[in-house]
Amino acid sequence: MYTLLIILLLIDSIALIGVVLLQSGKSAGLSGAISGGAEQLFGKQKARGLDLVLQRTTVILAVLFFLLAIAVVMFE
Repeated sequence: MYTLLIILLLIDSIALIGVVLLQSGKSAGLSGAISGGAEQLFGKQKARGLDLVLQRTTVILAVLFFLLAIAVVMFE
């Protein structure tokens, strides 16, 4: 069971890295980080198409990563 969890965690981490690298940058520089985050927070800038799919996939893979990491510690 432990080996299976480690293999799943490794596959999930590689997939998570790949999905994050596929996402396009939302802003450039420090000023973009401040204003871009506020715009995204209040919904002025909605993700569409491929960006939306990549964003949702990132969230799912991140949650799965944490669940698998907790499971690995529990079954160690």
